[in-house]
Amino acid sequence: MRYSRTRFEEWVDDAWESIPVSIRREFSNLIIAVEDEPSQEQLAKAKVPRGDTLLGLYEGVPIKRRGWYYQMALPDRITLFQGPLERSSGSDIRQAIYETLWHELAHHIGMNEKEVRAAERRKFG
Repeated sequence: MRYSRTRFEEWVDDAWESIPVSIRREFSNLIIAVEDEPSQEQLAKAKVPRGDTLLGLYEGVPIKRRGWYYQMALPDRITLFQGPLERSSGSDIRQAIYETLWHELAHHIGMNEKEVRAAERRKFG
């Protein structure tokens, strides 16, 4: 089902707000954006196999890797891709948005893909 961008962005805001404040405070210099589809450049950069897609993408310098030199930097970016999320979520688009946002926030903290997947099994298992 195709939802309006306004409705989808409201659900992204709701997903962000559902993360406990004590955890949200840990994130810094971050933008959360919504795009229709990932670009070819984003797919290539993320090494996504042909025929697959991305639900979300984190781009930036993870918090764990920031040092004294990390000043006046442009914000990191989490992009949630509306089309792939709508196509893959079935009837629970809001849960898919929340899980994808959580996944990308884990990358922002500094977790690699293997660590994120293990954490997701514990959290969403």
